Parts: sequence; structure tokens; C-alpha cells
Amino acid sequence: MHDMVIRDGLIVDGTGAAAFHGDVALNGDRIVQVGGKAGPGRREIAAAGRLVTPGFVDIHTHYDGQATWDPWLAPSSWHGVTTIVMGNCGVGFAPVQRDRHEWLIGVMEGVEDIPGTALSEGIPWGWESFPEYLDVLDRMPRAIDIGAQLPHGALRAYVMGERGATNAPAMPDEIARMADLAAEAMSAGALGFTSSRTNVHRDKHGNHIPGYEVAVDELIGISAGLRRAGKGAIGVNVDFRDVDDEIAWMRRLQRISGRPVWFLLVQFNDDPDKWKRILAATKRASEENEPLLAQVAGRPIGFMLGLESSLHPFVSRQAYRAIAELPLADRVARMRDPAVRDAIVGERVSHRSDIMRTVTQRFDRMFRLGDPPDYEPPPELSAEAIGRREGRDPAEVAYDMLLERDGQELLFMPAFNYAAGDHADIAAMMAHPNTLLGLSDGGAHCGLICDGSTPTYMLTHWARDRRRGPKLALEEVVRQQTSGTAALYGLADRGVLAPGRKGDLNVIDFDGLTLRAPEMVRDLPAGGRRLVQRADGYDVTIVSGAVTRQDGEATEALPGKLVRGGT
Repeated sequence: MHDMVIRDGLIVDGTGAAAFHGDVALNGDRIVQVGGKAGPGRREIAAAGRLVTPGFVDIHTHYDGQATWDPWLAPSSWHGVTTIVMGNCGVGFAPVQRDRHEWLIGVMEGVEDIPGTALSEGIPWGWESFPEYLDVLDRMPRAIDIGAQLPHGALRAYVMGERGATNAPAMPDEIARMADLAAEAMSAGALGFTSSRTNVHRDKHGNHIPGYEVAVDELIGISAGLRRAGKGAIGVNVDFRDVDDEIAWMRRLQRISGRPVWFLLVQFNDDPDKWKRILAATKRASEENEPLLAQVAGRPIGFMLGLESSLHPFVSRQAYRAIAELPLADRVARMRDPAVRDAIVGERVSHRSDIMRTVTQRFDRMFRLGDPPDYEPPPELSAEAIGRREGRDPAEVAYDMLLERDGQELLFMPAFNYAAGDHADIAAMMAHPNTLLGLSDGGAHCGLICDGSTPTYMLTHWARDRRRGPKLALEEVVRQQTSGTAALYGLADRGVLAPGRKGDLNVIDFDGLTLRAPEMVRDLPAGGRRLVQRADGYDVTIVSGAVTRQDGEATEALPGKLVRGGT
């Protein structure tokens, strides 16, 4: 008698091997049989040919604050994710001194667009060191497993005070202290260490975050702590102004630390082939026994421009600002008034900011997202292309799109990974031997980006629905977000359906799986807003042998744990 049996599923086991039909049996929190006909179970789930996969492992999230108050960690848990990793991009909330709480919140608010008021009200604090932070996380029941990484920004400010916050050079004794704390964090269960050197990562006041352009020797010195502990991966964000130089110091970091080293990789519009040069250099490094990994996204990274979002094309026009504070329904009614419409569309505003110029003027990069959403729209569906065909001002086209669905429609503006107007380059990135799937940013960018739904998109778009190019094999899509991601942190107990592995699974109606349009909700502490995205088709999600979601609804089970250190 098994505790649970999933009957007659189409099993995709996470290894990349061909799918097969059979049963999956669990006893306690472990899988005991995969395939064949299992004996009776105290609880039986009739998969009836539905897809059975390992739980998804999302390695790039920013739930560092949300994990201290929210046991469900939505929206990631809505999309079959059973393990998340946070502490990315060098930002997080430990270690910290008491007088630095609000400062760390300001850093997170600026970099990851998480409302500072929500973080201030929601985070209970009660820790100083990183091990103490892990202990606080460990005491809270939750629906899914979480793992945390040590962020350079918090570490630097903790050791160096104001000098660390303003990126003053670290002294040898300060680097040694950071290395000691890194070793302590890894030994306590941190999954890795992250740092950001990119120009776009700034706090809410516009200042570069701690870690920006600090000496590489500081990173090398901190990595000695990971080497000493014999645990943890090292993740960095870089701008790749000089590909050879950046790859050279990352190779040195990997060589000296002996730890896995990864970086974030996207396609830039101003140099659309740079990613190819970066991956070629990464491949050479790995062939010369200094392996580097690039974390890539499964779809374009872009802004969701809408009347409830942080930005849209008319947000800075005075005629719009006069009605901007009205409730959405009232605002939409006013915007449909021909006089108001003419005033807003006809107004012109100039901007110094590259982002604001793009958001308010680049109608060739704006597309109706729709419901269900389309993340691979052809160029002829841009607001500018439609305007040319119809003899209309592109701003007028975008304006009308924003009013659709009672003002809830979104304009999709791909910022990265869409230079050619399709997903061919994304497919090539994902297929490269030195890449792994990530960059969902679950929990972050609450007012503009909503990519925590990437696991569902990988299944619906890449494995089933893509029309503008080749699909990917279902088995490969599942592998990339299960065993492929778990391996980075040595999480060998999950990511594969096999006897002895952790009982984290999904039962999915693959044919009926549907990704809904993002929507703005106000469910964060202090009434904070965030974009979320729902999905239909997840029949059952199981974590550690317990059903946590069924037919799209959360159960009362909260079996999730803190994952302490891989290898």
C-alpha cells in the first residue's frame, strides 16, 4: 500500500528521455516507483494520460522579502514551480544592521521594482546575520521549497558601512571579513553568492548599488569563502562592454574559487549578435577547463505597458496626468471622450531618459499583448505598422489598444531578446551547451514585467503552440526547468522522477494548459500592487508528497521547506 499513486500518466521524467506511460507511486515525501503498474495507494490520482512531470525549479527569483510573509509565493507556485531560488542580482535582506533596514528596502525597490511600502510593512525582520535570516525562513510553513543566496550588496554594506554602500574600494581586511561571512553563509545553507556590476541596477534614488564596478579582486577574495566551504555557485550581472575582458576575469573567478560561475545573458537591440560572441567565448572557457554558464530567458524580456502599470506611452503627457489619479473605470470613460482623446494623443513631450523616450515614442516596438497573450508577435502587428496601413497616427493606435478590455489591455514592448522580431535567437540561446534556463524574476518588477509564468509558457508556446518557427521537444522543455536548473546548485534530490527522489510533481492537462493575460492586483502588504499571471490546466501540484494545489486552487498543505545548501 503506497501513500499516493498517480495512475496512468504520460511521464516526462526530467532527464530528457522519451516520455512513457505508467504510474508514479510515493511513500511519505519520496518517490518509490516510476512507470509500470503500481500497487494500491491510500490516495490515488487518475492522471488518465495527462502529463506527469517533476516540479519545476526556478533559479532566478526575488522573493527575498515576500518569503518572510507569504506562504504561497504566488505567482510562481501557480505555474508548477515547487522550488525557487532567491537572492539574485546582488540584492537581498541579509546580513543587515538594524539601522540599514530601510536602506536595503530602497535598494530592492529601485532594482527590482517591488513597492517599498509593501516591503516595509511585510518584512518582520528579526535577524542580523545571514544564518539568522535562514533560520527565520526555516521556521515559516509554506507551500513550496525555497533556497537563498548571499547578496553582495547587503554583505558589502554590512561589513563596510557607508563606504560599502557607495562602492568605495574595499581594504584587504574588509575583503577577508566578507570572505569569512560568505563561508559562514554557505556552511549555514546558502546556495550561492551573487553580485551585480550592471549600470541599470540602481537604488530608488538612482545610485548604483553596492558591487557596481568594484575591483574584481574583491569578488575573487569573497569567493575564497565559498572555496573554503566547498559549496555554493557564484552569479554575476555584467554589461559586457568588453566581452574578452569580462570573460577573462570570470574565468579567473571560476579557476580560483573552484565553484560554478554563471552570468545573465540577453540579446541587446543595439548589438543583436553580441550574445553569440559571448557564448563562443564561454564555450572556449569550458573547453579549457574553466567552465562558465549563461542563464538565459525563455521568452523576450519586455515591459507590460498599461493604464495600471508603472509606464505607458502617455504617462508623461499633461492631458493624461490631469486624469491619471481617477479610478480605472472613470479614467477609461474620460479617455474615450473625443476631446480628451485628441488632447492626449496630440500632445508631444520630450525626454532625456532613454527608457522614457523608448516607452513614449517607439511604437514600432509596441504590440497588443492580448488574452491569451502573444509573446512572439510579427512586426506587422506593431502599433506603428498598423498605423501605416490604416493611415493613422501610431500613438492613436496604441491609445485605442490601451482602452480595450475596459482599460486592462497591455502593450507588450520587448526590451531584450527580440531584435529580429521572432524567437529564433532565443531558441539558439537555449540550445547552447553552456546555457541554462532562468530569468523569470518571480516576485519582482511588480509594475512593468510579469515573467514568473515562464514555466507555463515553456510548455504552451515552445512545446505545443509555436507557429513562427520550430517547436522544442516536450521532454527537453521539461528537462530545462527541472534537472537542468536543479543541477546548478547540486540539488540532486529533485528535478527528476526516479525512486528515492523528492516527491515534487505536477499533473498537467497539457492540451488544455492555458496562460492567461497578466493582471494588476493589490494584494501586497500596505495595498501594494503587482502584476500577476494565472494559468489553467495544472490539475495537481505535489510538494514533498503532499498536494499543495488542485484544479487551480491552493490546498491547506504547507510542506515547503528551506533548502539548505547543495554541493
